[in-house]
Amino acid sequence: MASSSSIAVRELPLFPLPDVVLFPSRPLPLHIFEFRYRIMMNTILESDRRFGVLMFDPVQGQIAAVGCCAEIIHFQRLPDDRMKILTLGQQRFRVLEYVREKPYRVGLVEWIEDRPPSQDLRPMAIEVKQLLQDVVHLSAKLTDQKIELPEDLPNLPVELSYWVASNLYGVAVEQQMLLEMQDTVTRLKRESEILTSTRNHLAARTALKDVLHE
Repeated sequence: MASSSSIAVRELPLFPLPDVVLFPSRPLPLHIFEFRYRIMMNTILESDRRFGVLMFDPVQGQIAAVGCCAEIIHFQRLPDDRMKILTLGQQRFRVLEYVREKPYRVGLVEWIEDRPPSQDLRPMAIEVKQLLQDVVHLSAKLTDQKIELPEDLPNLPVELSYWVASNLYGVAVEQQMLLEMQDTVTRLKRESEILTSTRNHLAARTALKDVLHE
């Protein structure tokens, strides 16, 4: 096998998590208590500290074929050999086949990334950022709370697209679709639609609240 191919495909320990979708450069804290995953983490900590996170859909009873590699950046051992770990999303992958199932799943995976953009992504990224600002502003007004976007919001369009996707709550299936997209334009467009819909919904509720309080 050529060296480039052997780098692109590797065996990776896999951790299916119900309704959890990890994205590149996003943090994921985990509490490890199940025996097989305690074995897995102890093994990983002796090697490159990397494993794959795959979304498990409890409704469909299916494990996604596309996931994101997680790297352990901090860990704390607890009583009973339990563990608290903090991971950070690295590159995305597709499972080609399962190599083994016991004591934990190991898959043969290939790395995937977005295709080079065919257009300038900055205008779309600016639009998505503006929509985020609107949603945060309306949410703050609706709940009478101070809510602000983080100062370290990514500027690069692809990283921004991952940030937005990772901060959508309660829509794991939608997040999985965004993770699987290999086109930044398509991902940002879909996020723009979701944020526009959210903004309009919040604007209507805010207007109603203002009317009721007049």
